[in-house]
Amino acid sequence: MSEQSHNPSHDGHPPKKSPIFLLMVIVAVVLVVVGALTLFQRRSQFQALAKETDTLAIPTVSVTHPTVEESSEDLVLPGTMQAYIESPIYARTNGYLKKWYFDIGAKVPKGALLAEIDTPEVDQQLSAARADLNTAKANTDLSQTTATRYDGLLHTDSVSKQEVDNANGDLAAKLATQNSSEANVRRLEDLESFTRVYAPFSGIITRRNVDIGNLINAGNGGAAQQLFVLAQIDPIRVYVNVPELYAPSIHQGLGAYLALNQYPGRHFEGKVVRTANAIDQASRTLLTEIDVPNKTGELLPGGYSEAHLELKVNGARLQVPVNALLFRAEGLRAVSVDSNHTTHLRPLQIGRDFGTTLEVIQGLSAEDWIVVNPADSLDEGAHVIVKQLPQSNQPVRAGAPSTNSNSPQPTNGAAANNSGGNNGQSDSRQSGSGKNGKNSGKKGKSQPSVIPKQQ
Repeated sequence: MSEQSHNPSHDGHPPKKSPIFLLMVIVAVVLVVVGALTLFQRRSQFQALAKETDTLAIPTVSVTHPTVEESSEDLVLPGTMQAYIESPIYARTNGYLKKWYFDIGAKVPKGALLAEIDTPEVDQQLSAARADLNTAKANTDLSQTTATRYDGLLHTDSVSKQEVDNANGDLAAKLATQNSSEANVRRLEDLESFTRVYAPFSGIITRRNVDIGNLINAGNGGAAQQLFVLAQIDPIRVYVNVPELYAPSIHQGLGAYLALNQYPGRHFEGKVVRTANAIDQASRTLLTEIDVPNKTGELLPGGYSEAHLELKVNGARLQVPVNALLFRAEGLRAVSVDSNHTTHLRPLQIGRDFGTTLEVIQGLSAEDWIVVNPADSLDEGAHVIVKQLPQSNQPVRAGAPSTNSNSPQPTNGAAANNSGGNNGQSDSRQSGSGKNGKNSGKKGKSQPSVIPKQQ
């Protein structure tokens, strides 16, 4: 009896579990919960990564509208000033330069003596030709006397008719020889007169290519044979290429003026004097000449100028930045984006070049969205993520998206890296962090949109 009372296995109660066993159970439960949470978190990360990868596979571009400017201004075109008359002066005889009288920049009147040439060979040839002329004259006089005598003797039958004819024929030959000698003397006298070089018109010496003692060759054998270059710079002549669009408005007598950077604020008045009356097929422009008085000589030949034609170009002027253009083999293109975020390559017809912007004559409208700094890989029909660039000087148009605190606005860095780089990626990720990002995440996409869908 005493042994049964002390045996715990026969008292009717189950044995108590040890604390180590309970601790192991708790640890197992915790590990299961942690594992489940880890798997759920990994699955969420994989889904987010896949969604972000799909988003980053679409390039991000910055878009803007073409700038519309209402203008009523002159037609401004680049032009190069030229001398009204410019002529190289060559020698007409061989010799050595004896002396020159005018240097570059000198104003010379018409007929002024520019230089003298020493021609010893021509002098000797002229002396010999004059001696030959004297001999020919003496022979002619003798033949004349003989023919006269034979004519008198013929009446007395002292000479035959044949002898008289021979005397008259010899006289005719001697007269021809004399005439030839006289022509040779005149030719050499003309060459002798070319030893003095005179100015053919009033102007300015712009170049002197010879000095005293230089060997001079006759003719225009090349630039090395030029003695001087003479230019008449009053009036000054300016040629401009007028685009075909404005060609019908160009006419003789149209007012114009020149503007030069070295003379800010000054206008040099002139007018259109003539046009080519034909469109150049290569440039599609009309060659137009403007003459500007230049009494003071301030306008220099060869200088650059801006020619303002008083044409008054009225109406809206559509401009695009130069970094919005693509140069393709088929021609100049701009990339536009429609409401479905699809790209289209638009052919352009360009007008005037304003430096940072270009005038668009045909190919775009003011409501089009165009890509700034488009990547060469962009092609027709590509799907893109768009980011609107701020346009402070652009009027608000119908259909343009409204901006609020939740809509993403690109910074300058984003605008510069608008070809799908890291900045564009971080913007798309940030746009999903707010309320709009959550709502779009429920729909399955987190793409910001600034181009409204077509209704």
